[in-house]
Amino acid sequence: MTDWNSASKSDTEAFGRFFRNMLDSGIYLPPSQYEAAFLSAAHTEQDVQKTIAAAKHAFEMVAA
Repeated sequence: MTDWNSASKSDTEAFGRFFRNMLDSGIYLPPSQYEAAFLSAAHTEQDVQKTIAAAKHAFEMVAA
């Protein structure tokens, strides 16, 4: 998204389902689809792999 017109067309309900699925997997994301998430040096390879697996599952759930 680069501007309000494109952002306003976002599927906020789909983001809500994705966000809740990530929370259920123990992954805490910013609660708004318009915010950014950041990786830090404190995150381990295991953290990254857990997040990727949780996101794959969440996307599958949202698409269902």
